[in-house]
Amino acid sequence: MSEPRFSYSLAQLQEMSDSVLQLAKDAGASAAEAEVSLGFGQNVSVRMHETETIEYNRDKGISVSVYFGQQRGHASTSDLSPQALYDTVSAACNIARYTAKDEFCGLADANLMAKNIPDLDLHHPWALNVDQAIELAKVCESAARDVDTRITNSEGAAVSTYEGMFAYANSHGFNGGYATSRHSLSCSVIADDGEDNMQRDYWYSTARDAQDLETAAYVGRLAGERTVRRLGSQRIKTAQVPVMFDASVSSGLISHLISGISGGSLYRKSSFLLDSLGTQVMSSIVTIEEEPHLLKGLSSSPFDNEGVATSPRTLVKDGVLQGYVLSSYSARKLGMTTTANAGGNHNLIVSHGELDFNGLLKTMGTGLLVTELLGHGINMVTGDYSRGAAGFWVENGVILHPVEEITIAGNLREMFKQIVAIGNDVLIQGSKQMGSVLIENMTVAGD
Repeated sequence: MSEPRFSYSLAQLQEMSDSVLQLAKDAGASAAEAEVSLGFGQNVSVRMHETETIEYNRDKGISVSVYFGQQRGHASTSDLSPQALYDTVSAACNIARYTAKDEFCGLADANLMAKNIPDLDLHHPWALNVDQAIELAKVCESAARDVDTRITNSEGAAVSTYEGMFAYANSHGFNGGYATSRHSLSCSVIADDGEDNMQRDYWYSTARDAQDLETAAYVGRLAGERTVRRLGSQRIKTAQVPVMFDASVSSGLISHLISGISGGSLYRKSSFLLDSLGTQVMSSIVTIEEEPHLLKGLSSSPFDNEGVATSPRTLVKDGVLQGYVLSSYSARKLGMTTTANAGGNHNLIVSHGELDFNGLLKTMGTGLLVTELLGHGINMVTGDYSRGAAGFWVENGVILHPVEEITIAGNLREMFKQIVAIGNDVLIQGSKQMGSVLIENMTVAGD
């Protein structure tokens, strides 16, 4: 890209957010908060060795929330001109005047604001021009197609780069921000065994720093291998068996835990984990640490969306829930204190044992290995879990054949407590870092 990396400096974004707060104060607001953000990215994809898409995006915007006592108004704009900022603050103030009072709304407590903002090494520009990106994508797709002659088609390979920067300020005097980056490589191909049995699979790698990405050849080769191994899929009979969630899908279990202990679900009483603080919610082998200050972490942040300082904490210890996931609003609704999770959880590190993937298979003996989940059959009020799945049937610790068109079912409360082993095959592809997970018993519905 020939344009400057960012059209404004961080200092200019901070000045802009401060000016918005002053406009809100001049309009009579008792408190206000503002966030100014910039972002740009490039995405290139190829399919069957031909360039399919070249996309650029460049975004900017500012959002402001104003408070008149217990009344709140919010407005946003993508126009950063002085007149647009004035109009946006005016719109937020007008909305607030017609909004019902809410005793729980307002800024996070002033004494919780981040005082020191460490550099978490989150911004790594990738000087990748379009031609280079196309070549990388072609290498990735070719590596996948070269795995096996039965790979006859492709959904494509893509190379994406993104950089962003923001500044958040509020009328407590807090004003902080930083730049970030996120880059990725991905590939998805289709295999056909010539007997009307077609299968697809994929792989991807994502990182703050392009140097930390898996190579294009590796991503493509793994996508090809994962696709070919699914050929010859069979149905299986309904049974109660151990189920092992591959590392590529196991983090979804932690996502369900986070949903259940998030403030919104708790104060609405729409969670199967109500009043669970200090109780056994998972197997005693499970410990989960929240680490917001990991260098280059995909969900690292020195402060949350309200300026509250983040800090490492233990979320689950030996299966016992140590804390909820709260913003200041949900914390007030529950009579508690924010956990610096406005905007969601930070990096979650799930403890694991010494067993690798093959060791988990041997421990399972006979059962189902799940490598893909379909649908969203989860009732967060009761914890009932039912999802379409695909994977592999395992006997005596050895993969026997691929399976598809099955459903796995259970209840999250029981599933969490029936975790008997967590592998050391940890994948880092998002905010939750977890290896493969073995659950003692679930219903597998097939023929």
